Amino acid sequence: MMKKRLLTIAAAVSVAVSSMTGCSLISASPNEVVIKVDDSELTADVANFYARYTQAQYETYFAYMGNDMWNTEADEGKTYEEAVKASIQDDLKRMLVLEQHMKDYDVVLSDAEKGIVSKAAKEFDEDNSLENKDKIMSNKEAVERMLTLMAVEQRMRTEIQRDADRNVSDEEAARKKMEYVLFSYKKTEGDTSADMTDEEKAAVKKKAEEFAKSARDDSDKFAELAGEQDVEVQDAAFDAETQAPDANLVKAADKLKKDEVTGVVEAENGCYVAKVTSLMDKDATESRKKEIITERENQLFSEVTEKWLKDAKTEVNKKAWEKISFNDLGVTMKQAEKEPYADEVKTDDQAESEESGE
Repeated sequence: MMKKRLLTIAAAVSVAVSSMTGCSLISASPNEVVIKVDDSELTADVANFYARYTQAQYETYFAYMGNDMWNTEADEGKTYEEAVKASIQDDLKRMLVLEQHMKDYDVVLSDAEKGIVSKAAKEFDEDNSLENKDKIMSNKEAVERMLTLMAVEQRMRTEIQRDADRNVSDEEAARKKMEYVLFSYKKTEGDTSADMTDEEKAAVKKKAEEFAKSARDDSDKFAELAGEQDVEVQDAAFDAETQAPDANLVKAADKLKKDEVTGVVEAENGCYVAKVTSLMDKDATESRKKEIITERENQLFSEVTEKWLKDAKTEVNKKAWEKISFNDLGVTMKQAEKEPYADEVKTDDQAESEESGE
C-alpha cells in the first residue's frame, strides 16, 4: 500500500488553488523556460503555479502583516517577495534534480499516485474559471506537472533519508528537567501591562532572592513557596544547548545536581529561579532522540541534493523569473474541512492492523 502522506499532497494543493483569485495578468509566456537543470526544463506556467501556491500559504498564515507584506524587509537588503522567491527557486531546482536521480533509488510513481495527481489537476481545472487560470498563468497540464514533481520529491526524500544514522545513545540525547519560576518585571494596569520602574524592579529582585534562599534551604517546598509568592511554577526539559526559557538560567541549572536550586538569574523580563528535578528525564530524552534522528535525516537529504545540484548545470531565465510578482496579484487559500482523499488511501500500518483484526 502506498503511504497516505505521499498522495494527499496533490489533493491539498488542489484545495488551495481552487479558490485562488487575482487582479492582473502575468506578462510572461507560459511556455517560456524559466529554470533548466541539465536536460530538465521548467516552463513559466509550472513555475508560476508553484509560486502562487506558496504565495497563498504565506498570505493565509501571515495575514496579520497586512497588504504591504511583500514589500516589507525580511532579511537585510531583501524584501519578503525577494526572499520567498529565492526560496521557491531553490525548491524548483531541487525538484528537477531529484526527478533526474529517481533511478538511483528505484523510485517510480505508482499508477495510483499518478491517478491522485491527475484527479487533483482535473479538480483545479474544473473549479477555476478560465479568467482565474489566466490570471495565475496556469492550466491542468501545468498543475499536473508541478504536482508530479512534488510527489517525486516526497518519494525521493523518504528513500534518501532511509540511509540516515538512527542510532542515538542516551548520553547524546540526555535531557534534564527543571521547575522554574519567574518574578516578572512587568506590571499589570487594567487590561494593559507596562515595564516596572528601576525601584520596582529592585523590590522584585529582592523578593526573588528571598525566595531562592528559602527554596535552597528546603527544596521540597519549592512549589509551596512559589505559591506563597504568587508566582507560577513551570516545567522545562533542557540540555546544555537549550535557550528557553532563558539561556543563563539553563547554564546555571546545568551545573546542579538533582533537587538543587539555582540562585537568582536576572533577565530582561524578570528574575528566574529554578530547581533541577531530574538529571535524565526519560520522556524528554526519548523525544530528543527523535529530534536528532530527524535532524540527521534532513541533513543527509540536504547534503545529497546539494551535491547533485553542484554537479549539475543549472540555468535561470532571469527575465522570465522577474515577471513573477506577488505585489500585483493577491491569492487566498481555502481550508479543507478534512484531510482530502483521506479515506481513499491507507498506510501500511493501517492495512496491517485491519488484516490482523486489531
